[in-house]
Amino acid sequence: MKLLYITNGITGAGGLERVLSVKASWLADHLGYEVDIISLNEEGKNSFFSFSEKVRLHSVEVSGNPVRYLSRYLEGIQKKVLELQPDIISVCDDALKGFLLPAMIRTRAKWIHESHASVQLGDRGEGVPFQKKFQHVLKQYLGRGFARVVLLSERNKNEWTLPQLEVIPNPLPFQTDKLSTLQNKRVIAVGSYSFNKGYDLLLQIWTKIEPEFPDWELNIYGKLTHDNLFAKAEKLNLKNVHFFAPAPDIQEKYVDSSIFVLPSRSEGFGMVIIEAMSCGLPVVSFDCPHGPGDIITDGHDGFLVENGHIEMFAARLQELMSSEELRQEFGTAGRETAKKYMPEKIVKQWDELFRSLVSK
Repeated sequence: MKLLYITNGITGAGGLERVLSVKASWLADHLGYEVDIISLNEEGKNSFFSFSEKVRLHSVEVSGNPVRYLSRYLEGIQKKVLELQPDIISVCDDALKGFLLPAMIRTRAKWIHESHASVQLGDRGEGVPFQKKFQHVLKQYLGRGFARVVLLSERNKNEWTLPQLEVIPNPLPFQTDKLSTLQNKRVIAVGSYSFNKGYDLLLQIWTKIEPEFPDWELNIYGKLTHDNLFAKAEKLNLKNVHFFAPAPDIQEKYVDSSIFVLPSRSEGFGMVIIEAMSCGLPVVSFDCPHGPGDIITDGHDGFLVENGHIEMFAARLQELMSSEELRQEFGTAGRETAKKYMPEKIVKQWDELFRSLVSK
């Protein structure tokens, strides 16, 4: 079967790129798919994550004002689709232009849209902007052109009214036999330094932690999107907070830590949660829309905290820092939770979906 993914980029260090590398490679290597990926303006660039040699990568070059950009985008996609003749086209682009493709591109292929973000992504505490709400209304209308719109969590269904919704979570991007001893006095957070990831909230939380646990450190790994976090940490006089660039060997960083924290305001899924769990880490996360609550069982493999409740988050984190026994209990349960997201289980769901659409 010929499968074509369309996305904005595959060379970055984000969650979408990581997931796509796992799915595309597994489908090509283990299930015999012919997999092509179209990204934008990435000719000659190296990807951050590795893809199977069987996966073919293509770049469409786009630029100019919005009208010229969209024109070149549609022309470039159409040319590639005619060349590749896919059976299935999966669009991994939450921007409005991705929803235009089924109506604008000539093909007999079945269309799928993969939604990787909540509509509340980027909400800066003042509610979802009108422009974003209006775009989501358009997406609901244009989404009818897809055979399936695939979401990452059951809770995310609340944001959509389309009948052809399906839920397939992200696969675990790596497998490791190494587990944390849970004895290193390190807390880890992973994700881009963006407003949505809530690191400003995490710094406020850490002001309540550091005086009581001065021998513990907080390590944050992520792509730099703005630098005011450094100034904020200095202003709060925090001594044991360290910022790092994305790490290709992030599993080693998990193993060297003892607790994982997710202070996000919203998530599409929260893949870093299952990554951390697979390394045996207990998790503390805000119960933000819409991923963590589908993964974590509060009080069993981690703590789910009311979204934005800084004091409760700090209290739960202190519980884990104070008790190695509790860390071990949650870590053991989390490893079992992570097994549900093994690639062979998740990619099988994709294979079943693709085959059901092609057979119609």
